[in-house]
Amino acid sequence: MATTTTTAPPVGEKDTATTTGHHGHNGTNPTQRYDYGGNPLAHIHTNAAANEGRLPAFGGEFQPGLYRPIENRKFANPAPLGLSAFALTTFVLSAVNLQTRHVTAPNIAVPLALGYGGLVQLLAGMWEMAVGNTFGATALSSYGGFWIAYGILLTPHWNILGKGGPYDPTTLASAGADPKMANSAVGFFLTGWFIFTTILLLCTLRSTVMFFLLFFTLDLAFLMLACGEYAVDNGAAHSAVMLTKAGGGFGMIAAFLAWYNAFAGIADSSNSFFLIPVFHFPWSEKGREARKTDHVA
Repeated sequence: MATTTTTAPPVGEKDTATTTGHHGHNGTNPTQRYDYGGNPLAHIHTNAAANEGRLPAFGGEFQPGLYRPIENRKFANPAPLGLSAFALTTFVLSAVNLQTRHVTAPNIAVPLALGYGGLVQLLAGMWEMAVGNTFGATALSSYGGFWIAYGILLTPHWNILGKGGPYDPTTLASAGADPKMANSAVGFFLTGWFIFTTILLLCTLRSTVMFFLLFFTLDLAFLMLACGEYAVDNGAAHSAVMLTKAGGGFGMIAAFLAWYNAFAGIADSSNSFFLIPVFHFPWSEKGREARKTDHVA
């Protein structure tokens, strides 16, 4: 048998009823309020006249699909931290891939990849474990690991990609090895991340447009960069440059989308004069709820 309880709203937020019991997140109470542990995320008003039916921002919570309200959460939302760490590191490396202001050496991306995009994002992923968000934990921890690995890969004189005979410090490669062999090896590395990102992308198809676009553009960035590495090995230097720039372009868009979703998770009526929409897909659960609410109104 379902029970109905009323919880005190966070400061500055209108008090509404929260349905609990076996209905859970599918409670039929039209004024259901999601409890964010006293720190509400950005919402979309689905019924402007009544200022009721509110929907959580999937991007800001880094939880696609069926959203489950978090009761009495003792942790802050770690998703904006992980998204911001990913965004800044991706922004800088993408600027290098685009050869912005003729910068082509990715040295500046190494400390960011190891410290912010790597370590901080990995910690955010572990905190997502603590709040019970499997998708967020998998994504943020994995991309944190990606940036640490990529930072090591870009560190000079480590001969990470050396093959063949003894290491030759003048060429930063191994004697007797194909000088382009390293490009295909990096291509394998990036192709694996393209496959992983595709898996995550499929898990965002029932969330929000902004969340989906983040993973869509990131997926294309990995694909373009991987193809650029293969093009170098095939001797297509011009194509390699264009593919790398395309990867940088998609990466730049992904960086700004990550910042957008991070802002959706930080901003609320207590710290911002405006909230940004995340655009729920019409076929998602929250999109269907919004249409029903509008129809009733």
